[in-house]
Amino acid sequence: MTTTALRRLALTETKLFLRDPVGAFFSLAFPVVLMGILGAIPAMRRHTAELHGHSVLDLYAPILAVFALLTLAMNGLPPLLAGYREKGVLRRLSVSPVRPALLLGALLPLYLGVAVVSLILVTIVGQICGVSLPQAIPSFLLAFLLSAAALFGLGLLVAAVVPTGKAGNAIGATLFFPLMFFSGIWIPRDSGPGWLRRIGDFTPSGAAVQSLQDAWQGHFPHGVDLLTLGVFALVTAGAAAKLFRWE
Repeated sequence: MTTTALRRLALTETKLFLRDPVGAFFSLAFPVVLMGILGAIPAMRRHTAELHGHSVLDLYAPILAVFALLTLAMNGLPPLLAGYREKGVLRRLSVSPVRPALLLGALLPLYLGVAVVSLILVTIVGQICGVSLPQAIPSFLLAFLLSAAALFGLGLLVAAVVPTGKAGNAIGATLFFPLMFFSGIWIPRDSGPGWLRRIGDFTPSGAAVQSLQDAWQGHFPHGVDLLTLGVFALVTAGAAAKLFRWE
């Protein structure tokens, strides 16, 4: 019964996700389109000594992977779950054989799957534009999963405390932009001042980009970045579980 209900919930949430063209575009297609646009600029593909032999495009590949995770975590989870609570969907689930917790079991794998598909497409387009494949695959998978856990945990925490879907959308968007700033989407982390990079190391988006970038270039991620992601994942998930209200 549980497996069947989970499968039906996952199928329903997938259909609802695909029916939201804006959300699907920005989490799935936008990183790929941006990689293609940046890759079409010759200067972005030029390898320089200032970037330790890498191109600016090399630095953007992990940033765009984190962009998809952030979009799903900040602009997807909070308004969706708070909206379900506001409309009584969670309360109705609580009196049905399908427990509300199964909703998370359907949503989180769906969002992780969307982020993985976006990452694969970014990697393919990046390789066409001269970006190499991730060099340390086990380290890259570890960094990606920890990044997803930290950012989704933060999204669940916002969803746990906001009263309405509109509030979830507003707070999620408010957090999205500073987190993207520290990820380096406007000023790549390696091109910015050192003090800004140090601050970013202790944000989930900055640590996510740095750990993915290290693994992409064949290195094991720095322990501080992995520790930052692990702490964010545990603290936010624990707080979300404690504060979450189904109705």
